[in-house]
Amino acid sequence: MNSFARCLKILRQWIFLITASLLWVGVAQAQDNYRIATEGTYPPWSFKDAQGTLQGWDVDIANALCEKMKARCEIVAQDWDGMLPGLMSRKFDLIVASMAITEQRRQRVAFSTKYKETVSRFVARKDAPAEVSPEALKGKSIGVQRGSIQAAYLSHDYKNSDLRFYDTPQAAELDLVAGRVEYIFGNMVTYFVGFMKTPEARNFAFVGPEFKGGLLGEGNGIAVRKDDPKTLTKVNAALEAIRADGTYDRITAKYFPFKLM
Repeated sequence: MNSFARCLKILRQWIFLITASLLWVGVAQAQDNYRIATEGTYPPWSFKDAQGTLQGWDVDIANALCEKMKARCEIVAQDWDGMLPGLMSRKFDLIVASMAITEQRRQRVAFSTKYKETVSRFVARKDAPAEVSPEALKGKSIGVQRGSIQAAYLSHDYKNSDLRFYDTPQAAELDLVAGRVEYIFGNMVTYFVGFMKTPEARNFAFVGPEFKGGLLGEGNGIAVRKDDPKTLTKVNAALEAIRADGTYDRITAKYFPFKLM
């Protein structure tokens, strides 16, 4: 083999190796990587176990979506007030945290199709009056999680009540039991499977009707940046897939004795 042929053979080998490397890099990069925010202090939706590992309905849903999207995902805990700012600043790519779809939030982010309903209710002592209109609760103290749709609703419709804002739902529940607030207002399902099952709730009950719609949102969605329509399309397709194959219902049955949609 002359020197020209040897050089040609070596060149072909190099071209093969470079092409193979580029193909491998392309395959590796083809798998999407997402950083997903959830709250981590909101059982049974998201919470940390004794080992500090994130658990809960939203966490399981997020993992199921990532599996359908064939994506690598990191799920992180984020304080509620920092959810939307963190998404907008690209601290993470998705919010899977039972976030209510509201017009105000739509102005800042895009939402997936609805993945569960939200119903809100008041909780008070069993001997409290059943009437919970703004007029009936004038001057009454009401605990609610700051930054939540329930906080926005109360701030708009219950301006004459003594509104107390808390970092977590559990903090408001503790003050209800201690008598520092007369009512709390929040997600009915969260109360039903959480606080209302505890011994501390034996003297408390739901009061008044169910509240939903309007300022309380159109159900819950997964938040994505508006400049990321590709991810939104993939999330919606994955949501449809986990509902179609029964994964959504299996996850829900793990936490609740009833359907969420």
